[in-house]
Amino acid sequence: MIYNIEYHFTFLALKSKIKNLLLGVFYKIPFFEKPLPEFPFGKKPWASKNIYLNLHRETAQLNDIEVVKFEKEIGYAIDIKWVTDLALKTQIVIKKESLNYFHGRLLYSVLSKYLQENKKKLIKKIIVLETGTARGFSSLCMSKAIRDSNSEGTILTLDCIPHDKKIYWNCIVDNDGPCSRSELLNSWPEELNNIIFFQGWTKSILRKIGCERINFAFLDAQHTMEDVLNEFNYVSERQISGDIVVFDDVTPGIFDGVCAAIEKIEKSYPYTIQKISFASERGYAIACKI
Repeated sequence: MIYNIEYHFTFLALKSKIKNLLLGVFYKIPFFEKPLPEFPFGKKPWASKNIYLNLHRETAQLNDIEVVKFEKEIGYAIDIKWVTDLALKTQIVIKKESLNYFHGRLLYSVLSKYLQENKKKLIKKIIVLETGTARGFSSLCMSKAIRDSNSEGTILTLDCIPHDKKIYWNCIVDNDGPCSRSELLNSWPEELNNIIFFQGWTKSILRKIGCERINFAFLDAQHTMEDVLNEFNYVSERQISGDIVVFDDVTPGIFDGVCAAIEKIEKSYPYTIQKISFASERGYAIACKI
């Protein structure tokens, strides 16, 4: 049985507005920090296995001509069966927006090219930073790029969602009961080997992880201009010429905060920006430090 999706999202939006009005000022006080969510995707399955499987089939058949073109230009492409299998558990969800997992293919291609270029510079090990882990899809795609290139690297990924707590994820595995992210991803043990998962709010965690260099970053956590710039500034201070930051949801009219942050970066920081859109509801930006 599936929820009435329109009612569900309307209720969540109203609840969020009321909560923000009551707590917005309170959590701006430095002493207090917004509590971490206990059940970010609810306390029961959103849909049956058949519904998720049907969505998976539909999403796998999406027109990917522009993605294939991009992969050919970059020179690297992820194994389609591998990424499609991973997407079933980590990207096929119930939501109002159209589904696609093209960002995983983009990340794999861009990181693979970066790794190949840096082999020439004799860089032995790279650090990748991700904000907004969610179910772990992007982290595993980037980990696969590292493994496939026979490189050494560590992915540090941050999210307010716990890694080892059993919860529902709004995905196909929920029909077997709650599970941890660790359990959700246990079919990909090799890719998990070089990923470190952190739980908390980005602003707090970034102050604690102590990176000296961040070769490559994927920013996909909070989508306000302030939050995106806060994450970007942390990364930028730890990058040198040729290092890369990829931004998700660079979509005018939907994520205007992200778009505003990209405009500021383009005008005020030593980065070249390449904007890409494989689908109307989801755009990306690749920033390379000059």
